[in-house]
Amino acid sequence: MIEITRSLHIPENELRMECTRGTGPGGQNVNKVETCVTLRFDVGASPSLSEGQRAKIQEALSTRITVGGILRVTSRRHRTQLANRRAVTERFIELVRAALTPRKHRKPTRATRASKERRLKTKRERGGIKKGRSGSWD
Repeated sequence: MIEITRSLHIPENELRMECTRGTGPGGQNVNKVETCVTLRFDVGASPSLSEGQRAKIQEALSTRITVGGILRVTSRRHRTQLANRRAVTERFIELVRAALTPRKHRKPTRATRASKERRLKTKRERGGIKKGRSGSWD
């Protein structure tokens, strides 16, 4: 079981890991050893997720989810397959955890009078500098 949050645990059998030869570090082994690891997670068909969690993940990670509802995460940073498996699992946990954390709503604020006056003062000063540049060079 992979713990995402206290209330959400995803069984490892829902994750599919595929290894391929990939670019990245590895020297001559890059052409021989399958060190690139791609993790696939079916967000749409996962029994571990509630409908609310599924919707949040699909909205937040829409650029990483395929048309079929599969979330793909890839790692080719390390030289060994084992290290890339760990890295891709950690990245998956981070992505899902970030997608499920509630967003803070921005409280609208207004600029103070002093800040507006400072901004206008600097605009006047810059305008004066530019005005001083124009002139006849005869």
